[in-house]
Amino acid sequence: MRKPFLLALVSFFYSISFSQDLGYYLPANTSYNPSIPKPKDIIYHEVGEWHITHDRLVNYMKAVAAAAPERVKLETMGFTYESRPQVLLIITSPSNHKKLEEIRQQHILLSDPSRSSSVNIDNMPIVVWIGHSIHGNEPSGANASLLTAYYLAAAQGKYIDDLLEHVVILFDPSFNPDGLQRFSTWA
Repeated sequence: MRKPFLLALVSFFYSISFSQDLGYYLPANTSYNPSIPKPKDIIYHEVGEWHITHDRLVNYMKAVAAAAPERVKLETMGFTYESRPQVLLIITSPSNHKKLEEIRQQHILLSDPSRSSSVNIDNMPIVVWIGHSIHGNEPSGANASLLTAYYLAAAQGKYIDDLLEHVVILFDPSFNPDGLQRFSTWA
């Protein structure tokens, strides 16, 4: 009885020794806004140490949106069959946030062949959809969304400013909240 317990205990401590702090995942030589919470501040463990639950994922996205309102807006698109919120973050520069409807209308014009040639695309930001964890048993996507959201909200410098000036990111941290929650809790 003691040998299996000892083996389990050693295995547990061995496995958690491989969890990494945030610096492991993020680009080197980048400064970050200290007012943006790191994932561990909200989810209470390092990314990858445990499977993220949907409720903690949403709590982190809300915290990021509240801490970086000039870059990040959070919208609830609807609710799942099990009443979990399906959230979307809109991440871009402050100037693009002020003209989101104009950008949307320009992109709609691009889909009309009779009018698309009149659209000036030289200064039009591109729109990118980033979605994570469509299958409930894909924990890496939702965990990666924590890191990506932190980077996009907190990174500082010319590179990130230029990126967000030229891109509007529609960011879905989990396509399948019900499946993610079931898998993360082994229910």
